[in-house]
Amino acid sequence: MNRKPIYLDYNATTPVDPRVAEQMLPYLTEHFGNPSSTHPYGLITKKAVEKARRQVADLLECHLDEIIFTSGGSESNNLALKGAAFARRERGNHIITSAVEHPAVNEVCYFLAQNGFEITYLPVDSTGLVDGDAALEAITDRTILISIMHANNEVGTIQPVGEIARAARQRGILMHSDCAQSMGKIPVVVDDLQVDMLSIAGHKMYAPKGIGALYIRRGVELVKQTHGADHERNWRAGTENVLEIVGLGAACELATGDLEDHQRHLEKVRDLLENRLAESIPEMKINGNLHRRLPNTANVSFPGLEANTILDALTGVAASAGAACHSEEVELSPVLVAMSLPLEVAMGTVRFSVGRFTTEADVEDAAREIISIVRQLGPQTVAPSPQKISADEVKLTQFTHGLGCACKLRPQLLEQVLQKIPQPTDPDILVGSDTSDDAAVYRLNAELAVVGTVDFFTPIVDDPFDFGRIAAVNSLSDVYAMGGTPLFALNVVGFPSNRLPISVLDKILQGALQVANEAGISIIGGHTVDDTEPKFGWAVTGIVHPKSIVHNQGARPGDALILTKALGTGVLATALKRGLLNPDARDELVQSMTALNRDAAHIMQEIGVHAATDITGFGLLGHLLEMMIGSGTSAEIVLDQIPWLPGAMEMVELDIVPGGTRDNAAYTSPFVEYSVEISLPQKLLLNDAQTSGGLLMAVPANRTARMIDALQNRSVAAVLIGSVTSAENIRIEVI
Repeated sequence: MNRKPIYLDYNATTPVDPRVAEQMLPYLTEHFGNPSSTHPYGLITKKAVEKARRQVADLLECHLDEIIFTSGGSESNNLALKGAAFARRERGNHIITSAVEHPAVNEVCYFLAQNGFEITYLPVDSTGLVDGDAALEAITDRTILISIMHANNEVGTIQPVGEIARAARQRGILMHSDCAQSMGKIPVVVDDLQVDMLSIAGHKMYAPKGIGALYIRRGVELVKQTHGADHERNWRAGTENVLEIVGLGAACELATGDLEDHQRHLEKVRDLLENRLAESIPEMKINGNLHRRLPNTANVSFPGLEANTILDALTGVAASAGAACHSEEVELSPVLVAMSLPLEVAMGTVRFSVGRFTTEADVEDAAREIISIVRQLGPQTVAPSPQKISADEVKLTQFTHGLGCACKLRPQLLEQVLQKIPQPTDPDILVGSDTSDDAAVYRLNAELAVVGTVDFFTPIVDDPFDFGRIAAVNSLSDVYAMGGTPLFALNVVGFPSNRLPISVLDKILQGALQVANEAGISIIGGHTVDDTEPKFGWAVTGIVHPKSIVHNQGARPGDALILTKALGTGVLATALKRGLLNPDARDELVQSMTALNRDAAHIMQEIGVHAATDITGFGLLGHLLEMMIGSGTSAEIVLDQIPWLPGAMEMVELDIVPGGTRDNAAYTSPFVEYSVEISLPQKLLLNDAQTSGGLLMAVPANRTARMIDALQNRSVAAVLIGSVTSAENIRIEVI
């Protein structure tokens, strides 16, 4: 797809209006003075700041001196809530807010609760509306502050702020409202709302990110939160961000002049989108209060579907999900939870938010794609449309919300489940579920045992052929890691036949066949199911001599730890899905994941090791921890000796990290001691959920040099990364 997706996520952020950018440009290229300076350079920027202050005040219809500039809505909320709470602490410690506030308010309330304040969270009805009477009933003689958002960012419901504020004022209680979503969409006038404080976020109203404002009614006392010089009437220290302040002022002036026209446009295109979807998807539910709602927000639920699956398939539309479905749970937004939306409805919730630059043509195109995707995903449909897609045009990672081994169950959860499974008593089971080995071994006779394993996952790369290769290599790895020789494989296939042409599956299987030929094994049939996303892997059967089995336990103090592949596939696969990898990095990623562990396994058998495992979904430290627990030993890892795939560190520093990697880091944390200089990105990479990773071997010290030479002579990138140690308590030290 060459064109950009249609942008329907204006509630997340708006583009900078070209007219705003034009007003900002001179303060980027020419006028650079500090507004606090008294020379001409400073006077020019001082005038610009005060002009912007007037533009914001005009939109709110307030006094000029009641506006201070901040770094954004979050800072405005922090100053309002913390500042008021600590300033009025002698009068009381009770604060009232709602259950549907933005985290920029909720998290502040949580902080205040940890510091001696009592917080009441008002419930909402099924439309997300706060009951004004309930707010009044919650007031006590210790109530000092009420903070209720003007309009909800997810469902668009407009709250009765004015009604609550008038009652609060009569009782001497301060009223704050987060107006980030309502500014520029509907009238926001401080005297109508009767608020004492009001927060603005520039990037929600066509100004740049990183700029906001706080309205503080004359006479309100706050405790300063950012200390330094006496900028912004001594409310907030820090030299004024002139460039972006000018942008916010320009955006407010535009909103003042065209608010009614803008509101009509938003309602028109929003209603067009909802009507088009409702005509074709009658089971769709519109969330929010239909009589009190932002004109641009369409929060809709598609019952029985998963929001992230819908959005993954919507390659031509940019929107936001109201729920994230994981393998072990469905994570609903707090707003949907507060509205008591049924799970089967809430899990399929998507927010579409239109804006100033959304056209009717955009909406028509977006509606067609949304309808097509929802019909394809729905259980009642047979899907003709995907047959129009060529297999060469398909980007597989857009058809899944999981990535490779990173989509496995969290280690903590899997551990709980496995503990409940009764252990078998058959003496011929040489390796079963009592160990952390990824394959099972069953003895047939004194000279022969059969090795069995199964592994499958969702796409980690876009090309179906490469996906088939990677999944096949990953499946074979478990047999190789135990010293076995694979004989044959069975395909394990989940395929969305109503979303993708069957030619895509053919390419996946062709990729797997190439690996089978390279490994010298046969593929003998398999099993398929129709699924909402593509999944592929193998059930592999192999053989091993009963006395030659290599376990992931048995490591001994003094053993060298040798790794045969670089780390970072989870992070890089996530970057690939987001379109952040260049072709060279993508090719190196694929090359690493399609390299068989066969040669490493053969050399491991020839030279001999005490323990081995392959590095996959639980990451290097997760699999090493399993080995140490099984062996009753500890380990020391030298960070500088760990090999990373090119670009992996850069991506994790940009916070391109899969959820599985974070889960791994949380799981290993109690057992790992990191040197103080080791950074969070480095810790995450050590726990990165690998797909088709290398082997990790515990090698007797006197065989280490021979092992590394033999591996490197066979073009296996073997690296000595640490050693096994002894300790009373099992731990891993990273130095």
